[in-house]
Amino acid sequence: MFAATLAYGQAVVIRTSTLLDGKGHVLKNTDLTIEGGRIARIGAAKGKAAIDLTGMTVMPGWIDTHVHATWYFNRDGRLEQGGRGAKSTPQQAALSAAANLYATLMGGFTTVQSLGAELEGDLRAQIAAGALAGPRLLTSLRQVSETTGDAGQIREYVRKMKADGADVVKLFATASIRDGGKMTMTPEQITAACGEATAQGLRSVVHAHSPDGARAAVMAGCTAIEHGTFLDDATLELMAARGVYFDPNFLVLHNYLENKPRFLGIGNYNEEGFAAMEKGLPLVAEVLKRARAHHVKVVLGTDGVAGAHGRNAEEFIYRVKEGGDTPMDALTSGASVAAESLGMADRIGAIAVGMQADLVAVEGDPLADITAVRRVAFVMKGGKVYRYGR
Repeated sequence: MFAATLAYGQAVVIRTSTLLDGKGHVLKNTDLTIEGGRIARIGAAKGKAAIDLTGMTVMPGWIDTHVHATWYFNRDGRLEQGGRGAKSTPQQAALSAAANLYATLMGGFTTVQSLGAELEGDLRAQIAAGALAGPRLLTSLRQVSETTGDAGQIREYVRKMKADGADVVKLFATASIRDGGKMTMTPEQITAACGEATAQGLRSVVHAHSPDGARAAVMAGCTAIEHGTFLDDATLELMAARGVYFDPNFLVLHNYLENKPRFLGIGNYNEEGFAAMEKGLPLVAEVLKRARAHHVKVVLGTDGVAGAHGRNAEEFIYRVKEGGDTPMDALTSGASVAAESLGMADRIGAIAVGMQADLVAVEGDPLADITAVRRVAFVMKGGKVYRYGR
């Protein structure tokens, strides 16, 4: 009923008793007026409201800056990523990816950045057209690594990504944590990828565990460093000085360890790799604490793979309980700071007049008990209600 009403552009009032604006402020007893998919007015609660969210905590729709929407478990309960050797059909792969995105939206995330598979371009279009229910989707379509070619070939590859509709460039400056996280791309390759991305008006996010790979990416003008498990203080200080965003990920490591039988034996998902990931968890917690101390801009990303979709909010909990974040810092990292990192701070990530009407409400108070983020009871994206009630 509410979705249909809002679709016709009629103004709808939402009553809230506790509202977090996404920028660190708490508002009490506030009404939001939604019109044309945006927040038209914010004021003191009075009169009649069409949607009553009193007793809940209302926030901007959450943002996950790092997912892999096309990763899923096949009928045998094993990891599938599509491509050569896949047991699933292309149709099954597409349906699984759509289901992943639906689960993510129902979990309170109204915008995600997926890094990246070509199928995501079609998924992005279907979601934007309203044909699929899912979070607003940004995608790199594909990825750049040391095997992409020399500096000239990488620049050409990035230009092709832009022409094909990529929203962002994803590159692997270092190996996986399962392979030790050592630097794999040369500084020249990294400079070509990040430099050409900037020239094309694209952001660049860099998988980098080691300080040398991350430092080369920062010097090349990248937008964000992903993972950063082994970063030293000098690199974190450089990131803060250059305004580079940082996305440490807890959920992905926990998810791998919890679903070990589903991954074990595939590629570098071996016993040594799982041991490395287990050792990595306290390192991620420690580097997040140091990043905060250096005033690095920290965003919320899960690196959500198969098994994690729909559970993205667990990242908030890990950030607080293991990484030492305050609940407000963790929540803001998945709101206004994440939106800023995506170049979308004028549209999403905060509750303010003129912003997209992206809202999530949870039962309880996440500032007092961060596990309240598990109890999503309301989700709105662009003024359309997708969930109302648990």
